[in-house]
Amino acid sequence: MSRVSVEYKDHIAHVTLTRGDKMNALDDAMVKAILSAGQEVAASDARAVVLSGEGKSFCAGLDMASFAKMAQMDATEWLMGRSHEDANEMQELALVWRRVPVPVICAIQGVAFGGGLQIALGADIRIAHPESKLAVMEMKWGIIPDMGGMVLLPKLVRSDVLRLLTYTGRPIGAQQAADWGLVTKLSDDPLTEALAIAENIAAQSPSAIRTAKRLIEVAETQPRAEVLLAESAEQLELIGKRDQIEVVTAQMQGRKPEFK
Repeated sequence: MSRVSVEYKDHIAHVTLTRGDKMNALDDAMVKAILSAGQEVAASDARAVVLSGEGKSFCAGLDMASFAKMAQMDATEWLMGRSHEDANEMQELALVWRRVPVPVICAIQGVAFGGGLQIALGADIRIAHPESKLAVMEMKWGIIPDMGGMVLLPKLVRSDVLRLLTYTGRPIGAQQAADWGLVTKLSDDPLTEALAIAENIAAQSPSAIRTAKRLIEVAETQPRAEVLLAESAEQLELIGKRDQIEVVTAQMQGRKPEFK
């Protein structure tokens, strides 16, 4: 049975976790399907991505069978191998969405626990239902967040919040998650809101949007001098080029820009 569906409409890639009867819990097939979907949309000409889960929840994290498998396998090879640039397979579940060159908007309903939360953190923007619950759940199982969480979480929350979430493993409500920076905004219909944001992004200059995502990654990880240089170099590649000329022309003519 398929674990993930990918559909394209109006320059937007719709990526949906389709194991709704299991709260989209992560098993081997789901892991491989998510990675495949991320790689597919990264190579596509989509201008934005909406990431969501079918059913009552976005993703409940690893399923019980996966925990049983962990006890029987060579953990050193599984965890220490760098199969996806600087990441292992499980870390790439979250980081693949940062490697996608266009913005990714995640719609969260129900729960986003453990690995499910870390996948959501890989998105650029997170829209959550007010009644949804989020948790850095790993401590419940005697482990730590290791799916890119320690790359992504420190950029979103204060150190004391990160420590509280990690040490306790306790779920928090969507409003608390928004107050702490885990969630961008709340919506009674997170998928519709995510699609609206994606439509807005898809109407912008495709080259400028890709450049902006690339530059933000530099800004979040590199020293001041490198960021300033990257700003200038990236802008140089936009000014006077086809997409930028179309944006200016459309503004002057009072119409929507049309990009090739």
